[in-house]
Amino acid sequence: MLQVGPWDCERQALKESENAVDRPLALVRGERLVEGSIPIQRHFAYCWSGLLSRTEERDNREYSLLYNQPSVLVGSRTDVASVSSWLAPVIWEGTFNPILIDSIYKQHNLTIATTVFALGKYTRFVKDFLESAEQHYFVGFRVHYYLFTDQPESIPEVKMGENRSLTVRKVQSLNRWQDISMSRMEKLEKLIENELAYEADYIFCLDIDTKFYGRWGVESLGRLVGVIHPWFFDAPRDRFTYERRPESQAYIPAGEGDYYYAGAAFGGLLEDVHQLTKTCKEKLLIDAANSIEAVWQEESHLNKYFLLNKPSKLLSPEYMWRGINEKAAQIKVIRFSNVAKNYAEVRPNP
Repeated sequence: MLQVGPWDCERQALKESENAVDRPLALVRGERLVEGSIPIQRHFAYCWSGLLSRTEERDNREYSLLYNQPSVLVGSRTDVASVSSWLAPVIWEGTFNPILIDSIYKQHNLTIATTVFALGKYTRFVKDFLESAEQHYFVGFRVHYYLFTDQPESIPEVKMGENRSLTVRKVQSLNRWQDISMSRMEKLEKLIENELAYEADYIFCLDIDTKFYGRWGVESLGRLVGVIHPWFFDAPRDRFTYERRPESQAYIPAGEGDYYYAGAAFGGLLEDVHQLTKTCKEKLLIDAANSIEAVWQEESHLNKYFLLNKPSKLLSPEYMWRGINEKAAQIKVIRFSNVAKNYAEVRPNP
């Protein structure tokens, strides 16, 4: 796998095989044409900014890219960091060209699996989640939603667009919201193992009590993707609500940690998310055997995993915001956000 360029775009199928062929890569800079040759099965081309003009013909076909000259001196955002200390891109509004990046990915016929859990009274959030997703979430790409619920009969019908589908799976009711949270990792692990290997390329795992308000597209794709928590993106790490008890498998000592990641949204390639869910499930079981429950359940274990296994891409809090009416100077667009609710009323226990 090759990661190149500011968006961590990947040549997912870049492998040597008897079907690989040499095809020309033509880049236009001003009036000059620069040509090269690379062996490929699937072809990604990268650039920093500008507009894409692409003529594609399979086999003996030509590729051309037209884009504005990139700059290493001037960034599109000066108020936020657009790269982590381990060189993972941090995606903010203004750091990518949506037309260009969509054109790069559309040739690859990708499928994005997306999981949500709606148990008990949380079924009330399904309609808004799905309807808003159909307006803003990977528009123009193949998406398969997997909805886990204890009340399949309560799931409303929502019209799906072309190449969009919804599968509803019945799961056992649980009496504690903490147990619902902790059970997700095991179910995600099994879904990837048993069904998704030949059905999807990427997977995102999202909370259902949310709504899309703006574009969430292929700029978010990466090998392993974490979302920076909206309440801690501007906080020092001594304020992060990591699990601080050494007895827990989620323990992160004071003075350590990169970012605080939201448990409400994470994703990546199937293999990498499978490893994440498998590891977190195992750590949750060890804690349970020792009568320990991490302070924020699976989110605590997710943060420990991301500390030891750095995400290849970070999504800014635009991709998991506090609420549509909450403001912050750095947030130029709200893409995905929690919805207002009375937790005491919707959760099965305090």
